Amino acid sequence: MAISLKCSGFLGLNILIIIIIAGVLSPFWTVKAPQAETDLLEISISENFGKLATIEGNSLLPIADFSVSRPELQPTQKIKVVVTAYSSTPWETWGDPFITAAGTWVRDGVVANNILQFGTKIRIPELYGDKIFVVEDRMSWTKGNYQIDIWFPSYGEALNFGTKRTYIEILES
Repeated sequence: MAISLKCSGFLGLNILIIIIIAGVLSPFWTVKAPQAETDLLEISISENFGKLATIEGNSLLPIADFSVSRPELQPTQKIKVVVTAYSSTPWETWGDPFITAAGTWVRDGVVANNILQFGTKIRIPELYGDKIFVVEDRMSWTKGNYQIDIWFPSYGEALNFGTKRTYIEILES
């Protein structure tokens, strides 16, 4: 069974003219997105080095730097803990070894803990003085709640850190 569409000559000619005009004028009303290369050139790499992460090569994610001292934050609580270390090795992590449980990139100043909320800032004064760490990762459920795992860039550094008993200071938000 064949279906035929009929169009009067005058209407067909008008549609054809509209299509031709639209094709000719389309470059003038088409909105183009800015190219990523030109946008990225405007970013000062020297100013933002270490503060921006690329995701899949097409997006930028700002990274907060909690590794510097911030004396204005006061401790609200002190807790005795066991401090250990980990690195971005596949057998020490779940999923992508460079992404924390909070969805951020691993970096200096990131720690893992199972009871503190993501984003909680802590200090480990006996080991690191006024350096501030931020909880952005979790540990195996077999670890105790009073254990802090510090991220290190290499497996050797994490292994050399070993295990230490000390206290942490939880800082006010």
